[in-house]
Amino acid sequence: MKKPADATDRIASRAAEDSDFRARLVMNPKETIARDFGVTLDEDHEIHVHEETYSATHLVIPPHSKYSEAERKEAKAGATSLEFLRRTLHDPAPPMRPPAPERVRARKHAATPKALAKKGRESILRGLAFLESVVDESGAWHCIRFNIADPDIPRHFEKPPFISALCVLALESSDEARARALCDATRKYLVSTIEYPGLWRYYRHLPQDLDSTTVCSLVIGSHPWVFLGRNVPRILANRDDNGCFKTWMLEEDEPDVVSSFRIEADPVVNANVIAYLGDHPETRDAQRWLEALIIEDRLKDSSKWYPDTVTIYYATTRAMMCAEPALDSLRPILADRILDLGGGKGEFGNLLQTAQAVSALYNIDRLESIDVKRQVERIIGSQREDGSWPELLAFGDQSLRWGAFGQIGHGSESVTTAFCIEALERLVEALEA
Repeated sequence: MKKPADATDRIASRAAEDSDFRARLVMNPKETIARDFGVTLDEDHEIHVHEETYSATHLVIPPHSKYSEAERKEAKAGATSLEFLRRTLHDPAPPMRPPAPERVRARKHAATPKALAKKGRESILRGLAFLESVVDESGAWHCIRFNIADPDIPRHFEKPPFISALCVLALESSDEARARALCDATRKYLVSTIEYPGLWRYYRHLPQDLDSTTVCSLVIGSHPWVFLGRNVPRILANRDDNGCFKTWMLEEDEPDVVSSFRIEADPVVNANVIAYLGDHPETRDAQRWLEALIIEDRLKDSSKWYPDTVTIYYATTRAMMCAEPALDSLRPILADRILDLGGGKGEFGNLLQTAQAVSALYNIDRLESIDVKRQVERIIGSQREDGSWPELLAFGDQSLRWGAFGQIGHGSESVTTAFCIEALERLVEALEA
């Protein structure tokens, strides 16, 4: 049972047919579910099973909101309050550091695969050491919010759950003990930010959204709300008339964001929903829509938040891995499109774009189509002495204008570093094969 869309129904159906399972489920629900379905559930969360009878009905009511009524009112008004927006940010961030000059590379292919794999492993460990120094004690990852068009506008740190989940999805590629420790700490942080029944939001003055909800759910699938699919009805209810998933979950008591925020179907968001829900009948319309966008080459301007085509390809291939056989028909065309981005030189764009392209090719079993040694050398050669890789635009709205905040972009050295580590893990694996 890897996907949540029908988890509760499957447990209930088995309990109806298997009296031994039913008895164990009532007596020891958490242990029974973990053993019989091969999952490790969040150890800090209890599960209680109540058996209804013909003379007793159980009514389950949701927990209180994490926020007081006053806080909810403030957040609802905060969508148009510059002062409230400032309070969602943290200490002013320092100016962006220039990229480290690439170190002189050895003669092409002079290093043996074994020697280069060793250098790649050392680079990964240095990157993890950097991340240990910047991920805060709670397990939250920091991103930087900046103005794309005007570098003189102050930059600020932010730490929405989405950023932490996005980076952990990349870092889960590593079996290094340091990587596992970072991921474990971040999972605990994400649990602390969850809202019933398994939803997340980017900022408190914004409504809950499917992008944050699905990437966070992918990371903490052991939480019972996620494993049992408590958030699935809300996700499925957030579709347009064509069956595609809308970004924002606008409810009556939620902040009503300005119209320019109300982008509806986004290819990356839909890919993330498919990754979470799996190859399920309820995701088939979204799958067909995403397939058509890619096959018909209509990705330009299709995403408001992810301006790079390679990012859409990366998210789509991740969905293919998580929700197999969903989107599998795209495998050959995605390989061709990604390789075309590299041109004859294998340069897929900046370092972040290259890292995502490498991982996307790995996801669809086409890593052998690129010069693995060249990519390892490029990524290693761009690493700073402190183990980081440079801050680059990861996502952002290049058209939005909010008073003094202007055109908003998001990225950080931590984000780039997580994706570079993922790419190096894939490349080193190929060198060691």
